[in-house]
Amino acid sequence: MKTVIIGSNHAGIAAANTLLDNYPGTEVVLIDRNTNLSYLGCGTALWVGRQIDGYEDLFYTNEAAFRKKGAKIFMESSVTSIDFNTKIVHFENKAGEKSEESYDKLILATGSKPIVPNIPGKNLEGLHFLKLFQEGQEVDRDMSRDDVKTVAVIGAGYIGVEIAEAAKRRGKNVLLFDAMPTSLASYYDPEFTHNMDKNLEAHGIELHFGELATEYRGDKRVEQLVTDKGTYDVDMVINAIGFTANSDLGKDHLATFQNGAYLVDNHQKTSDDSVYAVGDCATIYSNALEATTYIALATNAVRSGIVAGHNVGGTELDAIGVQGSNGISIFGYNMVSTGLSVAAAKKAEIDVDYTDFEDLQKPGFIKENAPVKIRIVYEKSSRRIVGAQLASTEDISANIHMFSLAIQEHVTIDKLKLLDIFFLPHFNQPYNYITMAALGAK
Repeated sequence: MKTVIIGSNHAGIAAANTLLDNYPGTEVVLIDRNTNLSYLGCGTALWVGRQIDGYEDLFYTNEAAFRKKGAKIFMESSVTSIDFNTKIVHFENKAGEKSEESYDKLILATGSKPIVPNIPGKNLEGLHFLKLFQEGQEVDRDMSRDDVKTVAVIGAGYIGVEIAEAAKRRGKNVLLFDAMPTSLASYYDPEFTHNMDKNLEAHGIELHFGELATEYRGDKRVEQLVTDKGTYDVDMVINAIGFTANSDLGKDHLATFQNGAYLVDNHQKTSDDSVYAVGDCATIYSNALEATTYIALATNAVRSGIVAGHNVGGTELDAIGVQGSNGISIFGYNMVSTGLSVAAAKKAEIDVDYTDFEDLQKPGFIKENAPVKIRIVYEKSSRRIVGAQLASTEDISANIHMFSLAIQEHVTIDKLKLLDIFFLPHFNQPYNYITMAALGAK
């Protein structure tokens, strides 16, 4: 059997490795328009902000590794069309040479693409997006210019906040804009985001929330950013508004979700029995929502690639859904969440309640210590846990995995109240904040 995979980042790589490692004799063809594969884009801000020595270790595999496993791989090659009836993929390399590959099964792993503000001045120099490795290189080069002193970042989600920190670490004046009233509004409730906003301001980042960009101004290069509330002198703009599914190749043939992502079943199969879709170009099932949705995360991409790979290879494997678990660390302040915030639950018309608790991570006699804030969100009718948020300067990240599993397995808030949680002063308190939060539930 021959499988063609279009796209060779996290989802495509996971699918390819699953097939090559578990199903001997399977013919695998990888096609990608980029010069590289396996780039960990979440490390871009660390590299640009000089928190790591360079970008070289942000790649976890390469073209040679796949060739060694027996795959055929075409880099710097753009797919121009797919004939779904004859099962042929047409593509063209950077030299303009046209080729085609037939398939028995096709896996679409084309990822996502940045949302581009359609406003005047969008073609000026000094405007950037962050998705590909090359875009990270461009941001890094531009930030190295002596005449770039003020950087505007549009979008205060994870990427925007992280690159704002990176720019500040590079000694720039940083202005952070978002249409929402706080940073990270898609992932956390205001009681948590306000603390991150204070953290950003305390480190010298100028916040402009509740503002919409309306125009870029400049002669050849951007010199001003105009919003619905003011005009700001800038030397560089980084757009981090968000992403949407890159589904152009199959949107006229395959069933799609409301945002254009390919609709897939729990085997990652599309509406065409010979075509699978994985990663950011496909839908995913949310155990918190108990519904199909769209969540663009690298971890989801890897899992979906594994599921598709096994099903294409002949082993039936069901996806078990996701919770959208995520985390961020900015100037030493750490936040993690999974499932739904209260705001997200309300938007999804799920009637929820929540319980909050705040305490020190460890007993008061431990010198290296800090407060931890926790919120657990649960559905009123079933009392199942649907979300959790934690924040601290302590490393509280591993806690979120337990809540992810709780959401997946429909654990109720009452079951959590007397959960066996160990105590040792080096790590935590005898009255653990997880236990105390659960006990506080109505």
